[in-house]
Amino acid sequence: MTLNELRYMVAVARERHFGRAADACHISQPSLSVAVRKLEDELGVTLFERGHGEVTLTPAGEGLVRQARRVLDEVGVLREMATQQQDQLSGPLRLGAIYTIAPYLLPELIPVLHEDAPEMPLVIEENFTARLRDRLKEGELDAIVVSLPFDEPGVVTLPLYDEPFVAVLPAAHPLRQEKTLTLDRMADATLLLLGAGHCFRDQVLELCPRCLHSAEEAGSTSRNLQGSSLETIRHMVASGVGVTILPCTAAGADRYAQRLLAVRRFAEPVPSRRVALAWRASFPRPQAIEALRQAVLETGLSCVRFIQPGQRDGQAARQGTAAPE
Repeated sequence: MTLNELRYMVAVARERHFGRAADACHISQPSLSVAVRKLEDELGVTLFERGHGEVTLTPAGEGLVRQARRVLDEVGVLREMATQQQDQLSGPLRLGAIYTIAPYLLPELIPVLHEDAPEMPLVIEENFTARLRDRLKEGELDAIVVSLPFDEPGVVTLPLYDEPFVAVLPAAHPLRQEKTLTLDRMADATLLLLGAGHCFRDQVLELCPRCLHSAEEAGSTSRNLQGSSLETIRHMVASGVGVTILPCTAAGADRYAQRLLAVRRFAEPVPSRRVALAWRASFPRPQAIEALRQAVLETGLSCVRFIQPGQRDGQAARQGTAAPE
């Protein structure tokens, strides 16, 4: 049994396809298939059920793949420990972020981190929370930026900032006349939402169950928007299709925003989300995690409330809480 064979097994379990797994491992499909078959023969169990176009894990395979991931993670820790006496801020840091955070945090974060830790470039992946969770557990990412709640055994989470939600309207929309809005008022309008799979959509619907009713009964154009990015939805609001709810960092200011969009705060209690950094407890570069956390605090995102370590709820360090107008 070799570490490469364990990697191949984990790759097949992840991809559910021998061809895609071979591509991910940078070997030929026949070579990968032979290695997996050899591993099955050595272990005396069938790891995968080979179906047409897809493979699935057997019950025995599920447990063995979980253990293989632990072994590979520990091998990574061993390698990192060998260089731990060296500069922990030297070498790439593999960072994941969800789709509704990455486009708004990373442009501010990257130049700060480049200044603070110039020898630690970020290797970035944007994805859904579930996929980032898997990539983190498998050791393919070092840290991820997600929205809480996020619970995973063996993973540490550290809150970074609280981000209020804002209402974004076409400039000529009647709701623009109101200084603050409520979620119920938004639900009465033609409301554009992200599609299933986005945690931000789930957060909005948890706070405003009527918003789903509004979205389902909106016109077909609104329904077709489900699954779009926040930027696409914001552009559609600017074109006059409907209204939306966004994290304040995504409300933005660009060449048309002031002319075509109106941003309004919500009345108390203001809906918001808590953004956090998550990493494996076994990750052996704590100084890199601290540098990343500190760089986030130094971004100065104008509409969020930064959280210092050890602060309780309600004690967030305010770095400017005004939503964009």
